[in-house]
Amino acid sequence: MNLVKFQGALLAGTLLAGAAHAADVTLTIESWRNDDLTVWQQTLIPAFEAKNPGIKVVFAPTAPAEYNAILNSKLDAGSAGDLITCRPFDASLTLFEKGKLADLTDMEAMKNFSAVAKSGWSTDDGAKTFCIPMASVIHGFIYNKDAFKEVGIEVPTTEDEFFAALDKIKADGKYIPMSMGTADQWEAATMAYQNIGPNYWKGEDGRAELIAGAAKLTDEPWVAPFRSIAKWGQYLGDGYEAQSYPDSQNLFTLGRAAIYPAGSWEIAGFKQQAGFELGAFYPPVPAAGDQCYISDHTDIALGMNAATKHPEETKKFLDWVGSAEFAELYSNALPGFFSLSNAKIELSEPLAQEFVSWRETCKPTIRSTYQILSRGTPNLENETWNASANVIRGAETPEAAAERLQKGLASWYEPQK
Repeated sequence: MNLVKFQGALLAGTLLAGAAHAADVTLTIESWRNDDLTVWQQTLIPAFEAKNPGIKVVFAPTAPAEYNAILNSKLDAGSAGDLITCRPFDASLTLFEKGKLADLTDMEAMKNFSAVAKSGWSTDDGAKTFCIPMASVIHGFIYNKDAFKEVGIEVPTTEDEFFAALDKIKADGKYIPMSMGTADQWEAATMAYQNIGPNYWKGEDGRAELIAGAAKLTDEPWVAPFRSIAKWGQYLGDGYEAQSYPDSQNLFTLGRAAIYPAGSWEIAGFKQQAGFELGAFYPPVPAAGDQCYISDHTDIALGMNAATKHPEETKKFLDWVGSAEFAELYSNALPGFFSLSNAKIELSEPLAQEFVSWRETCKPTIRSTYQILSRGTPNLENETWNASANVIRGAETPEAAAERLQKGLASWYEPQK
């Protein structure tokens, strides 16, 4: 081959290589979950790219506290990524209503999720869904198996058994019966009131009645959980009123408390820090034979930037995020964050297996204050923090707390007036 032909062949090869390279599409994921960077880079993205040559994916997280503001700025400027990690309810709904998130209602992957799973990223009437659900967190109680064995306690299934177990631990004296403080307030609502409450207000049925105005926070199903957690203070140990969230975590993982009212997000950290075997049980029901309910709270999803230049490739990635393969990969890579998919998932982490198995026995619901009911002032979610902490401390009666919350909600929410 002479020099001219060689140069021509080299140029043609370079152009072909360039064309092939140009055919690759790169999708960028916006997210607040910077803790998950390694999981995306080493596990999730490689699994997708291996089956989808020509599509590259970059996970580009922002610090959690800055995410909403930075994302909104990028969307307004036209510089946001193709895939948008969606917070549940109002923040994402607002983006959809402004035309920033695409309508994904008719995507095939949506068939893999229940109405409850989609509720965090659907319009109020449920007619439109704009993000593919990724994961939820489940509430219950994590316990020290060694402590239960030493004191001679079986896992409680009813509230009577629960308080009998707490009494027995307290009488034994070696362990604080339960580790939770009220200083930060949110735990009192999230891990106490919202944890056991669904057993009283019957999960989604009660939540729907409250939104519709057919039930009030002063009705018995909403006051009864306050009455139950009003008994907790005597089991939380000395100085619980000044105890912070990290204090409570440390007390439990150091082996000083027998029970921890929990969210499943604790699993990974507790497994690393606790020097004893961990178990978990779902919220005990008010009476034997009652249907159990769990807070299986929608937490994180993935949507499509309505202005993406690569809608086909973005939808291909979202279809994969809605698949059984992704559900299993994600749930095992981040134990305690459970896929919201209807797919049967095999989990390798025993404590995560225990939490997710409750879906087979108990009916799922989400935190009652998160959808619609905290859009006004006073904010029902934040007020429930304060009310729950007050009730546990004995600073407010269950009835007074419920009446205050109802009055605040009715002041701005038309169906409750």
